Amino acid sequence: MGLFQSFDICASGMTAQRFRMDTIAENIANVNTTRTEDGTPYRRKIVTFEEKEITPSFSDVLSNTTQFQGNGVKVASVTEDYETDFVMEYDPSHPDADENGYVSYPNVNTVTEMTNLIDSSRAYEANTTAFDAMKAMVQAGLTIGQ
Repeated sequence: MGLFQSFDICASGMTAQRFRMDTIAENIANVNTTRTEDGTPYRRKIVTFEEKEITPSFSDVLSNTTQFQGNGVKVASVTEDYETDFVMEYDPSHPDADENGYVSYPNVNTVTEMTNLIDSSRAYEANTTAFDAMKAMVQAGLTIGQ
């Protein structure tokens, strides 16, 4: 593993977790949005990660010179949550109420979002700690020759 590859792995993790936190913040901000541009309530968004892949060359595979190396993480997709139903509340005075007086609110649960936000911030913190540890090792390595 190259010297700077560890920094790249930690940085990709921090970038991905930051994107996830931004998406969670968007979900929380739209917890009461009953009408979007398409006329439906806001749908919760979910971020999915996957490993960054580096495709080895055919000759590397043949000679088995490449061992497993971490490559970091990237955002694979941002999807809308269609598994969870909208929250129906009776409020006939609301402008978005249906003919029965029910309003469809987004499928965003604030407790779930806050739990995911804590999880994401802890993962970001872990990447920061690993980055700092790697930086300390590199600095210590530079002082060996003095």
